[in-house]
Amino acid sequence: MSFVTLGALLVALLVGAPIAAHLLRRRRAEERPFPPARLVPATPPTARRRSLLEDRALFATRALSVLALAVLGATPLLRCSHLSLSRKAGASVALAIVVDDSLSMRARSGGGGGGSDARPGGAPSRFERALTAARELAGGLAPGDAAAIVLAGAPARVALASTTNLAAVTEALAAVTPSDRATDLDGALDLARDLLRGLPQGDKRIVLLSDLADGAPGAPPIAGTPDIATWVPLRELEAGGEDCGIVRADRSGQRARVRVVCTAASADAQGAAAAPERDGGAAPAAAAGASAAAGRSLEVRAGDAVLATVALPPALRAEEIAIDLPSGTPEILIAALTGSDAIAEDDRAPIISAGGPLSIAVVVDPATTHVETGGPPPLEQALSALDLDAQIRPLPTVPEHADELAAHAGLIVDDAPGFTPEVRRSLAAWVERGGVALLTLGQRAAAAPLGAGFEPLVPGVVRWSTSPVPGVDPATAGWLGPSAAGLADVAPRGRATLGPEASEGAEVLARWKDGAPFLVRRPLGRGVVLFMTLPLSTEESDVALRPAFLSLLDGFVGAARARGGARRLAAGETWTFDGYKDVKVERVRVDSSQGSAAREPLPVAEVERRLRVSPPIAGLYELTLDGERSTRVVSVPEREIDLRPRRVAESARAAELGGMSASIDASPYVALLLLLLLAAELLLRAIGARREPAEARAG
Repeated sequence: MSFVTLGALLVALLVGAPIAAHLLRRRRAEERPFPPARLVPATPPTARRRSLLEDRALFATRALSVLALAVLGATPLLRCSHLSLSRKAGASVALAIVVDDSLSMRARSGGGGGGSDARPGGAPSRFERALTAARELAGGLAPGDAAAIVLAGAPARVALASTTNLAAVTEALAAVTPSDRATDLDGALDLARDLLRGLPQGDKRIVLLSDLADGAPGAPPIAGTPDIATWVPLRELEAGGEDCGIVRADRSGQRARVRVVCTAASADAQGAAAAPERDGGAAPAAAAGASAAAGRSLEVRAGDAVLATVALPPALRAEEIAIDLPSGTPEILIAALTGSDAIAEDDRAPIISAGGPLSIAVVVDPATTHVETGGPPPLEQALSALDLDAQIRPLPTVPEHADELAAHAGLIVDDAPGFTPEVRRSLAAWVERGGVALLTLGQRAAAAPLGAGFEPLVPGVVRWSTSPVPGVDPATAGWLGPSAAGLADVAPRGRATLGPEASEGAEVLARWKDGAPFLVRRPLGRGVVLFMTLPLSTEESDVALRPAFLSLLDGFVGAARARGGARRLAAGETWTFDGYKDVKVERVRVDSSQGSAAREPLPVAEVERRLRVSPPIAGLYELTLDGERSTRVVSVPEREIDLRPRRVAESARAAELGGMSASIDASPYVALLLLLLLAAELLLRAIGARREPAEARAG
């Protein structure tokens, strides 16, 4: 409130004037004794009582008039603003509201901090402010406008398709809740543009309500396109503050390993964090996290009891901290950070044995897949470079027993010379229980000895021949993403050919330019088998050195993780349960000091005849799959703790797109009330003037 506004409201102090006048009017006159008055009988003071009631009514009227006068003087100075669009000549608008529901939006507006012991209250979170702004925009829509709602938490989702039903917009906003997902601004903006294209309204706009912290501060600035404008209206949402978060907490025996990531938000720290490694390597990163970790500790708790405490290094940026646990500790523990920071929700994480990384077994012959620069085979180097939070376990041969395979969620076998009947039975049983296998077929696969083969994993006979045409058709390789175009000129010495039975009941994910299968995905029980008609040998082709190969591995590991093989999943990722009939997923709250656990069921969706669950909140989950129970952990995405905002083009801040508008002016209503009070005062005074002569005549 400004000084001028405060001064206008101080006029209300003049309400004391009617009080003073009232008291002066009621002052008693000086009494003098008059002896003959004793001969006159006393009269009840009815007139005085009537005068008292009239005085009170007159006083109330005058006091309300003074207060209304003060409000009238201050009303033009008070601004109760809301977000609104600027229309082009009053035309209808097609609007897509992008609301960021990611973890970083849980930070408090205005720099308010939270912590592991913080309680709700205080300043609203950025998410709450963004949702309020979205409601204000929805309230300003007019008949003929179209609106859509997109959520920017990864993966970006459509909460409401484009519609002219304005009531549906309000209902959809009411259903939006915060989550612990990562941020996917580019995906959300692409979805918003797709929803707006083709609408009849000439004025199409995207409103982005986000803190802009998507983990890619160096990405191109956010801007609109020639046909669809993008507006980023609220600078107050821009990310800032200091934060430390627990992104992983695993337990092995009597030792816990907790990965803690810290960032800082000061301008100097952000600049240091964004500096290249040539400026000092780890030093800039340490500087960026120094203020967020200083003076804080990592605790291991069982209920309210603290079992172990480790002080965080003041310059911590990202580090895995090992903590020895006392004997006899419960199975489920809590890792918690002391102190406070920008986001309280990432300061706690469950510690359980089931929280280990995804295990991927690899069977590769180093002699045939070596590279001139040395080192491990390209497959192992690629998996390590992708940093998919998976543990790579090289094996000399494929295990013959199903128990040996049970510890792995995925298996990659490069150009195996067939499998013995025992290995085939073990592999098939493992895949049917939910395993994911990737087989590359080459010259050795086609020369399998008698009794060896690939059925039922790969039906039919595998043959090897020279490639009749070079290159993979990018139009058929959408599963590999944009990098599929890089396979258009691959020219192998030879390739495997499969019979038509290999594709029966399967999905061809990519084809050679002559239409023959290049990559096939075949479901088997609860699992899936992927097979490629090229080996990974660098002597046969350079496919293992191309970006599309990284996309293939990323999709493979994602499939292994989604099918329940992941004991730890990032918030927003999806579990897929193929082959299961009865699936139940519950979020377990383990922060109860009484030891009891509250359970919150999650909806299980069926998409394309596949059961899927996408947990949006980090924590502990219990899965019941056809009666079998297992425990899983959902963690916060590490990149979401990076609070450096992404840049915004000046065109996305343009004033002509919209701004803050004042709400309805109440001055006319206050002025009308003031006139009514004045009329009431005149009426009361007129009534009082008539009563005085009547009382005088009666006396």
